Amino acid sequence: MHIKEISLQGFRNLEPLRLMPSGGVNLFYGNNAQGKTNFLESIYFCALGRSLRGKNEQQLIAFGAEESHIRLEVMRENRSDRIDVHLKREEKKGIAVNGIPVKKMGELFGTLYAVIFSPEDLSLVKGGPAERRRFLDMELCQISHVYYYDLQQYYRVLKQRNNLLKDIRQKPDLADTLFVWDEQLAERGERMIAARSAFLARLDAIAAQKQEILTGGKDCLKTEYKPNCEGGSLRERLRRSLDRDLQLGSTQVGPHKDDILFLVNDRDVKQFGSQGQQRTTALSARLAEIVLIREETGEHPVLLLDDVLSELDETRQRYLMESIDGLQAFLTCTGIEDAVKRYLHRENLFLVQNGRISRA
Repeated sequence: MHIKEISLQGFRNLEPLRLMPSGGVNLFYGNNAQGKTNFLESIYFCALGRSLRGKNEQQLIAFGAEESHIRLEVMRENRSDRIDVHLKREEKKGIAVNGIPVKKMGELFGTLYAVIFSPEDLSLVKGGPAERRRFLDMELCQISHVYYYDLQQYYRVLKQRNNLLKDIRQKPDLADTLFVWDEQLAERGERMIAARSAFLARLDAIAAQKQEILTGGKDCLKTEYKPNCEGGSLRERLRRSLDRDLQLGSTQVGPHKDDILFLVNDRDVKQFGSQGQQRTTALSARLAEIVLIREETGEHPVLLLDDVLSELDETRQRYLMESIDGLQAFLTCTGIEDAVKRYLHRENLFLVQNGRISRA
């Protein structure tokens, strides 16, 4: 899978653009705050239908413009697909695949597989459980429409159950209807837990190999899934937690409370790891993600690397570039590192300056 052509208009600070990237490594370089990350975000949005930074999609529209357009042509071995994104102020976003409007994001997933790694990915290790759940959900939604549907239904039922818990305080008789939401929550939630557990088991083995190579065998990485409802079925945990749920007015057990534990040399890397170990752990997880998408879908994802090379030493830079050889990759940096020079030609080197992207 690779992007054959990308067109932008009215997107953040970027000038109107029509670009035909290389099928290999594409490097976008320039000073900070010129628009490099914005360009990567336009690709990410086409893959996942959401902003890379924040929830306010109106901020994606260029200052002074009323609307924004993104168009991507994605090539596979046996077909091509066109993704169109249309953003308007004060209106909902519009996304279409091959001219057919997307009504649910699940209809978009799988048209373009993308994996992104940026300095902010340290939050995967250093941040709270919500960051790690988001990592799980985004990757599983890309490769499984069933998981996406269960995720959407789970949070819909969770919202209904939480509202009911609050209402029961005023109308105790409503407690008799709680079992309806409990059954639906348990059914969806247990399928989500099973999918997350299977995904992490596969990711654990691959990420451990990546970590070993990145660190020259110095660090051993283990990834553990920490489901919130350990020690019984979700149905049973919901029953046992009912008094607490009523007291707090919200559901305290379920996959919306899950977490991932990253262990380096048997120690929690979040608490005891160095900055370098944390960064390498996050990178290993992303590199493992590439392999999993390939195994699950038969397609190589497009790789987005935002100012990552400057955060790595020369050995890790070299291994990273060797790992992505054969993929279409979009890299941003302020200067051209030695590790990437052998992958570059004039046709895949781009200068980004004041929102203008031009071939170097």
